[in-house]
Amino acid sequence: MRRLGLSLALCLLPALGHAQGNGETLADIRNELAQLAAEFNALKAELVSTGAATSGAAGADALTRMDTIEAELARLNARTEEVELKLNRVVADGTNRIGDIEYRLCEVTEGCDPANLGATPALGGDTSAATAPAATDAGVAPATDSSGGAEMAVSEKEDFDRAKEVLGQGDFPGAATLFATYAQSYPGGPLVPEAHYLRGEALSKQGDTANAARAYLDAFSAKPDGPIAPDALLKLGEGLGALGQVQEACVTLAEVGSRFPASMAATQATVAMQGLGCQ
Repeated sequence: MRRLGLSLALCLLPALGHAQGNGETLADIRNELAQLAAEFNALKAELVSTGAATSGAAGADALTRMDTIEAELARLNARTEEVELKLNRVVADGTNRIGDIEYRLCEVTEGCDPANLGATPALGGDTSAATAPAATDAGVAPATDSSGGAEMAVSEKEDFDRAKEVLGQGDFPGAATLFATYAQSYPGGPLVPEAHYLRGEALSKQGDTANAARAYLDAFSAKPDGPIAPDALLKLGEGLGALGQVQEACVTLAEVGSRFPASMAATQATVAMQGLGCQ
């Protein structure tokens, strides 16, 4: 059941993001159905009051057809409410699972006080600000990232490349700081998931496994269906295993194969699970 909860939560992330990208939620759909039902009932009442329902204008069986449509509207509305309740339960479970991982990582991180951890943002929370295109100064030409063609400010690309250069030079503390600053400076940017992932790599090189695992979690959460996601989830699972959180590690590593079965990360996750003795 624990694995199912995490699986549903991880699968839900992109789905909720897509729904919010369209600016419509299940509550909106339910409200639209209610409005449609009200308009339909008003039309039905008008037909009955004018006698059109039994005249040639509407057909002798018009009321029967309208009753069928009304029943279907009621069914759809009830089904929408049922799905919304299920989604809310999955969101709550997934949020608790992510919060639990963050708490466990904090416990094994030097200088981290679990009492100071803020509330874990709900999965699928409002991402309108995060997904908005980065603003550029007048006269500053946009650059295009190498992974998907999204536009970004020239300074944004330069800051990312600078952080990668520092990482390549072996200055792991400096690189970790630069990648953290980058993610804070360009929230929602197309390279933020990779920045979190590379920050995790830099921290891992320093032996800071706990903070590295947190960075990998940030990388996955930033874009659960992105190109970095399989490796980020793999590294998170391996990090949890190294920190002695074997049960959480096994659940996380199993998700790699479940979500990304054709990836190299899935193969590596299987090997890691064998090493941890996961059942």
